Amino acid sequence: MLNALRSDGNPHRTPRKAAEVFPFLEAYIIRKEQQVLEIEQVVERYEVKRMKEERAYQTMSSLRRMFSGKKPDHHLAVEYIHYVKKPMEQVRMLRAEIAHARQIMNESKPGDVVSIPDEIEELLS
Repeated sequence: MLNALRSDGNPHRTPRKAAEVFPFLEAYIIRKEQQVLEIEQVVERYEVKRMKEERAYQTMSSLRRMFSGKKPDHHLAVEYIHYVKKPMEQVRMLRAEIAHARQIMNESKPGDVVSIPDEIEELLS
């Protein structure tokens, strides 16, 4: 389906009845919540792994610690950004999308004409 472009270059959204969008929004919310859970599980697995590595390093004798070597702090910081900080930012964005979809569902009646965000519109079309 082609979207007609307005004079400002943004696509013109097709108004849709809320009853037409509700089933899709419910599935959309479930899918986004599942993504949030998966990301949180990945972060939790990383944190457990890091704690095990740190515990194993601390239990080593000082002689073994001297030869085994530990990851430099800046490597740990980069790992933290990659495995924790960025995924949690993504979780925050997903939760905002879920809240917006729920707001559309809660504030509209089945006969109302609703305007939905572009990302949802693309998935719906």
